[in-house]
Amino acid sequence: MDVNVTLATWSNLLIYSAMAVYAIAFLLYSNDLFGGRKLAAEQQTTAARRSAAKAGRPVRTSRSSVAVLDRDDDDASEEAGPVREAAAPGRRTSARMATSLTVLAAALHVAAVLTRAISVMRVPWGNMMEYALTASALAMLVYIIVLYFSDIRYLGTFVSGGVLITLGLCITVFYTPAAQLVPALQSYWIWIHVPIAILSTALLSVSAILALFQILKARTEKKDLTTGLWSMFARVPASEVVEQLSYRIAAVGFITWTFTVIAGAIWAEVAWGRPWGWDSKEIWSFVVWVVYAAYLHSRATRGWSATQVAVLNILGFGTLLFNFAVVNVYFDGLHAYSGL
Repeated sequence: MDVNVTLATWSNLLIYSAMAVYAIAFLLYSNDLFGGRKLAAEQQTTAARRSAAKAGRPVRTSRSSVAVLDRDDDDASEEAGPVREAAAPGRRTSARMATSLTVLAAALHVAAVLTRAISVMRVPWGNMMEYALTASALAMLVYIIVLYFSDIRYLGTFVSGGVLITLGLCITVFYTPAAQLVPALQSYWIWIHVPIAILSTALLSVSAILALFQILKARTEKKDLTTGLWSMFARVPASEVVEQLSYRIAAVGFITWTFTVIAGAIWAEVAWGRPWGWDSKEIWSFVVWVVYAAYLHSRATRGWSATQVAVLNILGFGTLLFNFAVVNVYFDGLHAYSGL
């Protein structure tokens, strides 16, 4: 089947367009995260003073907190709501603009994936470029979906920045001209095994970024760090809240990765007559599974701190990246379908 060169070219143009919009969103998210922190602190202080003035109580302010003195527990619980509300989103114009642009960039990104697929009339994950292109689009969709239920705009700088870098690699280092699948990949299992692997990659990517924020937020809580770059964590919820979200996403990612390994073994049985052959890709896929299994187990084990567990999450993501960027390119094996 011939390649539609026009559509393949449009796919590349859409990638460049998405990169441009992601770059603007990245700058706006960065402005919100690093530049909007003083406004949030001022709003928190002002809200607490107004609340105290109405109640006729004095206010004590510090670099990291605002508290109303001489109140009992009932009064404290009644006044905490307005203070938290004012301290949270505020007038975050940059964040709202960045989110709108992120949705636009994601639409361009998905359009790039679809036009690439239509240009060759097959699935858009036949090589490393297409895998990274599709996985990064899905990671951004995961971010947008989670954002609908929970305000995680503090992740926007890193998610948009990571996707921007990935698209840059897709169009340069990983770039592969549109072509038909190699014979070994012309199987219905490519519709099952690879999409689940892509979904796993997207979920575990977002979870790892959350784990990083959890570690840094916990450090600010422990040492009361509020100056310099540490002040950006005023935007971030309590480390326990971030940890819960990171864990839930990673748990789903672990389930889908488990299915990825199982589906890969079934495809190997169909293609090569054996479910497991200690191929380099098979080994590292299993290593990823083991690390994330250890992460989930350690979270349920007493004696492990939340920070130690989060480090395992990040380590698992590191093995996932190694499995993709190193094993696919530099290791010999039956899974050498990078296209590079």
